[in-house]
Amino acid sequence: MRIPVIAGNWKLFKNQADAAALVAGLIPLVKDTVGVEIVVSPVFTSLSAVREKICGTNIKLSAQNCYWEEEGAFTGEIAPGMLVDAGCSHVIIGHSERRQYFGETNETVNKKIKAALKAGLVAIFCIGETLEQREADKTFDVLRDQVNGGLAGITAADLAKVIIAYEPVWAIGTGKTASDDQAQEVHAFIRGLIAGEYDQATAAAIRILYGGSVKPENVKGLMSRPDIDGALVGGASLKADSFAGIVNFGK
Repeated sequence: MRIPVIAGNWKLFKNQADAAALVAGLIPLVKDTVGVEIVVSPVFTSLSAVREKICGTNIKLSAQNCYWEEEGAFTGEIAPGMLVDAGCSHVIIGHSERRQYFGETNETVNKKIKAALKAGLVAIFCIGETLEQREADKTFDVLRDQVNGGLAGITAADLAKVIIAYEPVWAIGTGKTASDDQAQEVHAFIRGLIAGEYDQATAAAIRILYGGSVKPENVKGLMSRPDIDGALVGGASLKADSFAGIVNFGK
């Protein structure tokens, strides 16, 4: 059985004090939640502050990005092993904002996933199409390229440490959300891609999250669909009560 994952991507928000306050407010709201993997992803500078607060709780720590080298003359980059040292268990890789603003490609995403897995991190691997691509009926072509490119050379055993996050770019931060049927259709397609590239057992085991304006009001419908295993949450994760409402979707 796939354990649902609700991950909060705090993006470029919250300094150390604000991040610590946010997670301190979240802890009592989710402390009794069972059967859901809870992950928060603050900026690099707030990782240690959040780590201190969540120690001993049911909340896991993720970074928002990493580099693919272990060390070297790469000013401004963070190695996966350094994230482990900072207390991270997860890392977000290939977010559409990284692709759009920072030139990430399927090739660089693939390098980062391999490096993250080698360091022992769970990789939250993001994919998704733009509005233009969807309107041109290229959604499945784009996702096929992203999945095949991002997972090139990843074994079935390694895939057990990968979580796929489908985030239609047109729904991120726009207030627009894919309908439950639209999201399920794409999630089923992604699972089918994994089955084709690996096998049915691997496809049945991998967790696929939906991201894109997820809120307490729409999460239950999304989570009712058979191939949707959780959510990668942006804006709604920046307030403890709204994020807790998503985490506690089953209550």
